[in-house]
Amino acid sequence: MDLSKVKLVVSDMDGTLLNEKGEVSNRFFELFKKLQQKNIHFVAASGRQYNSIIHKLETIKDDIYIVAENGGIVKRNEEVLLINTIKPKNLLQLIPILRNIENTYIVLCGKDSAYIETKNEHFIDLFQEYYAAYKIVDDLTEVVNETDFLKIAIYHYESSEEFIYPKVKTVEREYLIKISGPNWLDISDRNTNKGNGIKLIQKLLNITKEETMVFGDFHNDIEMMNEAHFSFAMQNAHKDIKKIARFSTDDNNNFGVEKVLEQLLETQK
Repeated sequence: MDLSKVKLVVSDMDGTLLNEKGEVSNRFFELFKKLQQKNIHFVAASGRQYNSIIHKLETIKDDIYIVAENGGIVKRNEEVLLINTIKPKNLLQLIPILRNIENTYIVLCGKDSAYIETKNEHFIDLFQEYYAAYKIVDDLTEVVNETDFLKIAIYHYESSEEFIYPKVKTVEREYLIKISGPNWLDISDRNTNKGNGIKLIQKLLNITKEETMVFGDFHNDIEMMNEAHFSFAMQNAHKDIKKIARFSTDDNNNFGVEKVLEQLLETQK
């Protein structure tokens, strides 16, 4: 594996760069400085809200590209490079369907703030890990025209794949549906995915697939993994991601991303 030509590193957040405590390691930040010195660019690509991503990467936020909300928005230094939205009429179609799924919590992911209609304190505590800016409203259908909405995130305490996905398969032709974690499922416009965000950044930087390295663990990473020759599945990744990735690395609690970055930097000496 010759990593010497890599110019762009892309990493998912949850289950990948973040450990199970939701932390980015000091080891990564030290490696990031070395990547900068070698003119290797870094992209954080996540289903998380933009505000949540920069909270985790506060010290380097001005030096990286961010693909948030599964490609719903791409930013660099607060500049919006790409935005994909769901039309209000489509939100009005989806919300009643999602409300009928038992033990499920709905999040409307706006450009600047998330919206929820539940008052469940346990979910709100959990949800704040992923959404730093949010509003609690009485009825989500009444706010669909308030801002640009990038996607809908749905949470189930047991399993999004088992309990949410079967109930939304009927609208899969109209929307992009992604199981984005053990408990989360995302619904967005069919043009919204991390891969399109990465393609835009590659074009801006004049970087090819052969010069791109990507780390991922779940279905919302599929399109972006297809945009990189050096596609790495985490050891803790979903089996479907392991099938399509060319390479693998350790899990997110054992510095899987950092170990590969160290190999990458060795080739740059």
